[in-house]
Amino acid sequence: QVNHFRNEKHIHVYGTDMPDPIESFDQLFKSYQIDKNYMENLTNMGFKVPTPVQMQAITAILHAKVMVCAPTGSGKTLAFGLPILHKLGEHKTGGFRALILAPTRELAKQIQSEIVQVSKGSSLKVRYLLSSKTVENRKKWMNAGYFIVGKFNMVITTPKKFVYVLKKFRSELSLKSVEWLVVDESDKLYEDGDMGFRQQLGNIYKACQSSALRTLLFSATFSKEVELWCQLNLDNLLRIYIGNINAATDTVDQHLVYTGSEDGKIYALRNIFKEYQPPVLVFVQSKQRADELFVELLGDGMNVQAIHSDKSDVQRDGIMKNFLNGSVHILICSDVMARGLDFKNVNLVINYDFPTSAVAYIHRIGRTGRAGRPGKAVTFFTDDDVRYLRSIVNVIRQAGCEVPEYMLRIQKPPRYFFSSFPFLSNVFVSTK
Repeated sequence: QVNHFRNEKHIHVYGTDMPDPIESFDQLFKSYQIDKNYMENLTNMGFKVPTPVQMQAITAILHAKVMVCAPTGSGKTLAFGLPILHKLGEHKTGGFRALILAPTRELAKQIQSEIVQVSKGSSLKVRYLLSSKTVENRKKWMNAGYFIVGKFNMVITTPKKFVYVLKKFRSELSLKSVEWLVVDESDKLYEDGDMGFRQQLGNIYKACQSSALRTLLFSATFSKEVELWCQLNLDNLLRIYIGNINAATDTVDQHLVYTGSEDGKIYALRNIFKEYQPPVLVFVQSKQRADELFVELLGDGMNVQAIHSDKSDVQRDGIMKNFLNGSVHILICSDVMARGLDFKNVNLVINYDFPTSAVAYIHRIGRTGRAGRPGKAVTFFTDDDVRYLRSIVNVIRQAGCEVPEYMLRIQKPPRYFFSSFPFLSNVFVSTK
């Protein structure tokens, strides 16, 4: 019966002694004595029925270390936030006991906001770690109470920021009390090189000295490297996959649009904006590209802003606030915004620059079609992008789309490919 239910909900599990999934939030109160106050908060927040990832991950986290792969917008924050709050119980002195890491400050602040709402009315104290640039003076940091024993129960931040704090306050800060280490968007955080956080994560993991430490890894996509790291470093790990691994959500209507050249992109974008309903996210490959497109659209009289990592914290906060409240209609961004962020009202995502991997594509279009709501994603591709086309086509087909056979055969055609097939200029692919 349990296996039938899991199959019905596309829940795939690996590991020994996997707890049964729940079918309703009421079961958490009856079977696990989850605080009734949390149940009321979930109702007030609009949560009525748990999503598949919440059905299985919540009970698993109450028992073991867990690795979870679930589609974008499926409710992963609540899936790890609620069981940790339950396990933490009441406020206690002795240092913070839960550390949650996310790749960007925007995602970290979003996680903190949701967990604060769930924990409303409890004695637990949840804190987003401020930027190191905000409080430079050591005395001010200490007076702010960040590392005074017992000040907070849960800290949410980025790896880079937390490593800075570890080094700056080596004598004052101890992670001996940390019982929970959550790595959200873990495949991004475990990337090597300039774009990843592998070295910072290694430093943090070594500093967490508690023998009772439980590590939880969450993401919409997982690489073989992350799975291998888990197998080598985490004993008795339970693995949970919702739907197909590294797949796009099926609530997004996906389109591929051939634009020929760079000049064709801006022409196609202007055509879309003649009929679009804001708000809209537009993804580009770099900070420079974001600024260039911003100037172009601003010249067209568009209500537009651009956000990327070169913007100050104050600027980024202001831009996000204006986009979320509707003051800004079009937000141009680099991949810094492609992970985890929940834009509830965004019904259109445009990949102005073609993503260089299927993983980047999945996370980008996952900013729409969240929590079961429908969304649309349009991806431009030029002659130069054909070499990357097939991996994206496979994702689209996996989401339920029948794609032209020639796209599945594409590898790296010569420059004259599209001039030999002019009909491709009108081709688009839809999942609906």
